Amino acid sequence: MTGDPIEAAIRESIATKERLVTDGLGPIRQLLERAEACLRGGGRLFFCGNGGSSCDAAHAACELVGWFLEKDRAPLAAIALGQETPTASAISNDAGYEQVFARQLQALGRAGDLLVGISTSASSKNVLLALETAKQMGIYSVALTGANEGPCATAADLWVPIPSTETPRIQESHLLTIHLLCDHLEQQFS
Repeated sequence: MTGDPIEAAIRESIATKERLVTDGLGPIRQLLERAEACLRGGGRLFFCGNGGSSCDAAHAACELVGWFLEKDRAPLAAIALGQETPTASAISNDAGYEQVFARQLQALGRAGDLLVGISTSASSKNVLLALETAKQMGIYSVALTGANEGPCATAADLWVPIPSTETPRIQESHLLTIHLLCDHLEQQFS
């Protein structure tokens, strides 16, 4: 590899976000509108993902329950699935890790809620099962993925693809999308 790898990574991150502006605003706007409508209707937002995407799910929920920028607003109903270690380990042990999000959603979710399943590959089995469970329960589902249209993308009601196939670039834009969601909801509910 020639050139500066740090500069190359930053430039590719910027290029991914530029492609997102050009090609991806429609699905992001739909996500923001659906999440707002869900909360206005008394529903709750659920987030799930594995590894770094699990951290993104927790990040989204904490910004909404806590604060994003505005300290003078009521908390918003948001839950990151899979964050309670005893629950996640019990479900994984007894039913398999692929059930960890679906089982929690069955216990906590209800029709009118919204689930955001985060998977850079769009093929995480446990995220896929949560999206399928959401559909069965009347919960609107969103797949936040990379550019590849995997099973999660086709199982969800809304697909929000990040125009990249590189995991770090996808995750960087997932965080941007989550911040756009938090900012929008905070403006609407402040």
